[in-house]
Amino acid sequence: MNRRALLRAWPALLLIAVGAIGAGTYALVTQESKRPVTARATPAAQPAQVSLPAFHPKIPASHPPIVKAPPGAGAREGTVTVDPARAFTHFRVGNNSVTAIHADGPVMWLGTSGGIVRYDTLTREFKTYDARDGLRSNGILYLGKLQGKISVGTYGGGLSLLNQDAQEWEHFNITEGLADAFVYDVLEVSGADVWIATGAGVNRVRGAALKDRAKWDLYTVASTAGGLPHDRVQRIVAGRDGSVWFATRGGVAKFRNGKWENWTHANGLGAPRQAASSEVGDSMRGQAQEKDPSQDARGAGATAAFNPNHVAALAVGEDGKVWAGTWGAGLARFDGKAWRNYTVADGLPNNQITTLNFDRKGQLWIGTKDGLAVFNNGKFQIMTTAHGLIATNVYSVTTTKDGGVWVGGFGGVAHLRQPDLNPSI
Repeated sequence: MNRRALLRAWPALLLIAVGAIGAGTYALVTQESKRPVTARATPAAQPAQVSLPAFHPKIPASHPPIVKAPPGAGAREGTVTVDPARAFTHFRVGNNSVTAIHADGPVMWLGTSGGIVRYDTLTREFKTYDARDGLRSNGILYLGKLQGKISVGTYGGGLSLLNQDAQEWEHFNITEGLADAFVYDVLEVSGADVWIATGAGVNRVRGAALKDRAKWDLYTVASTAGGLPHDRVQRIVAGRDGSVWFATRGGVAKFRNGKWENWTHANGLGAPRQAASSEVGDSMRGQAQEKDPSQDARGAGATAAFNPNHVAALAVGEDGKVWAGTWGAGLARFDGKAWRNYTVADGLPNNQITTLNFDRKGQLWIGTKDGLAVFNNGKFQIMTTAHGLIATNVYSVTTTKDGGVWVGGFGGVAHLRQPDLNPSI
């Protein structure tokens, strides 16, 4: 991979975490409360080694120790032992990070920096898929479902679809119409189009005709005359009015009825630098403020730790309000007229937002670099390892119908069955 491509892809590396790209043994190990229960283990594929940029962050000392695979480990599928009476269960994945989680009924799909894991919560059976099974890349940026198939957005391997019944893969890359081989998100608009977020623009597949090259369109900064504020698109969500919203490295964009609008820090997106850096617990405190050469024209003084135009997470509530998670400038909410910004001063654990998820009660779950928060009735409640998180850094969050919360980070995923927001510590 050349230097230019590597610099463009560094936020994906940030989520995957240093050391995880060249993954070693992938061990599926469970831990419930304080009593560990060991399962059969799974070895990871060996992705190609890459040189990380000089500004890539080191693994924080706060990460928990990695659980080693038990003697005789090596199976790529098996069964784990879980006590459903316990408040939470930890599924550890060695030196990998859980960067994406998708709930498909009782089956949980975990995207890691060493492939994907299918885990059946009813039978407790797991199965690993990686490059040896047909994936074009073991680095996973997105997991979901598209046209009845499990869809996988990868780091450098394009978009892959798994037909579970036939156990067959379909692959879409640049030759099929993708703008770029780095796929961050996919949105299927009911009865209409498929949108694919990539590192070089956003694809729109009209009529969801993935196999018809003529139906693939590409939107970039250039082709939209700046309507799309940056070519790296990291999240796509559907608005309540038929619009489609995009989180990019240069701000938030909206597409509706063929027209583009966008919002940046200059329009109120993200808290001002002073407000975002003046509170205890801010992401920039104690960090080196190096310039990030992968980003252009995002405002004077922006750094790798503070980039209010870098929107890493996006969600739309039932009321139609749009929520955007920024990189160092906190959480922003758009009511259709103006942005309201939230920082650690309002109760967030950290101003670097990594992921957002609305549960079925309308509560917003916010993953940050320093813990998980839930926003309900105008207040933030923070969850840490004391509540069952596997680590304080959070890369992915998914909520399920039974009220459970699955939280991924470096080293594994925590399943919180009925989250207790006020534990006895």
